[in-house]
Order: sequence, then C-alpha cells, then structure tokens
Amino acid sequence: MKPWVLDICCCAGGAAKGYQRAGFEVLGVDIVSRPNYCGDHFVEANGLAVLADLAHDWHSTIGAPRFRWPRPALIHMSWPCQAASTLTTGTNKSKGWGREHVQLVPEGRRLAEATGIPFVIEQPAGHGGLIRRDLTLCMDMFPIEPPRVFRHRDFEISGFAVMQPGHVKHSGRVRGLRHGVWYQGDYVAAYGNGGGKATVPEMQHALGIDWTDVREELTEAIPPAYTEYIGRAFLEGRS
Repeated sequence: MKPWVLDICCCAGGAAKGYQRAGFEVLGVDIVSRPNYCGDHFVEANGLAVLADLAHDWHSTIGAPRFRWPRPALIHMSWPCQAASTLTTGTNKSKGWGREHVQLVPEGRRLAEATGIPFVIEQPAGHGGLIRRDLTLCMDMFPIEPPRVFRHRDFEISGFAVMQPGHVKHSGRVRGLRHGVWYQGDYVAAYGNGGGKATVPEMQHALGIDWTDVREELTEAIPPAYTEYIGRAFLEGRS
C-alpha cells in the first residue's frame, strides 16, 4: 500500500497531483464540494474538525460515513490566506475595503502537532510571519518554456527536512498593463482578468495543471512541482 497524504483545504488538487507524482495516495478535504479535485479520494468536511478527529486516534465520526483510513504518513495544509495576504493587509486595508478574515493557521498547526504526524503548512509569500519559512519555492526553480509565473510559496515543515533550492534571479518582466504602460515579458500574472493577465490556457501551462480550466481554482493552485519536490524529499528521508 502506498503511503498517503491528508490534503487539507485541497481546492482542485495542485498539491495532490504533486504528491501523487512523488508516490503517495491522497485524500483531499475541503469545506465545499470540489468536483475537479484530482486526488485519489475526497471528503467534503471542515479541515479543523478532521484534524481534531485525527488527533484523537481517528475514531470519532466526521460527517457520514465514518472515516476508515489508517493514519496518514503526512499532512498537508493550505489554509485560506486572505487574513495575511499582501492585498488584504496593504491596498484593501489602506482604502478600508474588504472584511474580517478568520485566521486558521494557528489552530491548524496546534491540531497537526497534536497528531504527532509530520506536516506541511503552505502559504503565499507575504504572509507576514504567519508560518516559518523552512522552504520557499518559485516556478523558476522548475524551468518551463514561457509563459511562466513566479508563484512564490513558503512552507513550514515539521518532522522532516527539505533542501532549499537556489532562487535564481528572475529574467524579464510580467506582461501586462502597469500604471498606464504596457509591458511585454516572459511572465504572466496568474490572477484576475484584463490588463494582460494570463489566459486560462496560459495559467494551465505555467502552473503545470491540465485537469481544471476554472480560473478561480488556477489562481489559488499550488504548482504540482512544489509538492512533488517536497514529497520526494519526505520519502527519501524515510528510506
């Protein structure tokens, strides 16, 4: 039987695909239905409740039916990041826009630590110290032909170690309209619409994701290359 990963806040499964490629089976958990999820199994449930169940020996019932899985080898958590994102704490705050966001990372970490299982917490760069920066990954560490995206992500890693790759200097600009000036470049902005932002096919190529064409899912996705790198390091450490 393959080792398996509990993928909390899984969205469409950018993290799941990478772990699958590394050699894991993956169970995704999200608070809403994710019909495009590419993992092996999916449960619609509250991620904190699932972790609380796991911390108490995985015996209590979360929804229906009861989980009947062995304990996972690894927990991956991609908690919503709006409360600490650059946009929320910068532009939106200065203009009085937006709303209050509940920060789930501290409680998620506490519950994951209570399980005694190795875990990974992922957040976009610019989280303001919300997680430890044990590892930072960028798509330029996994070269592909243009169009490319930066997609910087930080990872707090507990219970194992992952080598930090060198962060090469970015070459060129992000394509699009900036303050009334149009720029060409090998990089595209994989969020929003208009102003030269990436098209859905461009995002799919740049992120290495071909199983969903939903813009929202692509803008939030972790490139599978990141979790494949992490997953392989985890398995190599166990061998």
